[in-house]
Amino acid sequence: MKKVMIAATASLLGVAGMAIAQEVADTDGDGVYSMEELMAAYPNLTPEVFALVDANADGTVDSDELTAAQEAGTLAN
Repeated sequence: MKKVMIAATASLLGVAGMAIAQEVADTDGDGVYSMEELMAAYPNLTPEVFALVDANADGTVDSDELTAAQEAGTLAN
């Protein structure tokens, strides 16, 4: 039983590690994400999907827009 619990825990940690690896980095430090910054985490991102994520259409994605897109399934978390 302990081996099953250890295997299950290791499996869950592996999944969590994959999610962390997909974290978006604000490489220029301006507090928002550009298309290029999002593409580093989401290589298949298209301009059309970026426009959906950029809810206020200001050309960048803030943390609230990113979270909303992840929760809606527009972007994977």
